Amino acid sequence: MRNALNLKVLSAVALLSAGIVLAGCKSVPDLPVANAQALIQAKYDQTPAVGANITVSDEGMQQGATAGYWTRTKVYPNKYWGDFTLTPAGKKVLKLTGGGDVIQWRPESPTDKKFVVVVVTVAANHLKAKDVKNVQTVGEGKSAEFTEAVNLDGVPDALQGIAHNPGNKLSTKRQADFVLDGGAWKLQSIE
Repeated sequence: MRNALNLKVLSAVALLSAGIVLAGCKSVPDLPVANAQALIQAKYDQTPAVGANITVSDEGMQQGATAGYWTRTKVYPNKYWGDFTLTPAGKKVLKLTGGGDVIQWRPESPTDKKFVVVVVTVAANHLKAKDVKNVQTVGEGKSAEFTEAVNLDGVPDALQGIAHNPGNKLSTKRQADFVLDGGAWKLQSIE
């Protein structure tokens, strides 16, 4: 009889303890990929729009001349240096990172294909969040991997072609961290 009473008391204590433990555990609400992407994109949309940096190589210089963005205005005695002046059409779609309107093309030799200049598109756009994946619980928060992509909307096709040449980086892998704020997920940081 005494063993039965002890068993009932121990069972009641175990049941009460399990109830307390379960009541103290809070489950973290789900963060669907679509919601994570919307939170990241909202952050990008709130930041000021920027032009895209485009690296222009030898191939890009030829494409830009064909598109009428610049013309060669000076050839140096070594025959491979040159100055290229932006045309009115070029000034409408890009600007030089150093300012002015003259590209100073200065490769090391006639076969130097590494020399580049950087131009900035005049069309200003917000970055785009793409390919959000691996939303995981980290401590009390969540994290997700995604691709941060340059947005070339409004950039003329010829300049987009130059932007897609080798040497240009139009996307970057990033990680977003989220925290629970008042029962709703909030973007904390982008790394």
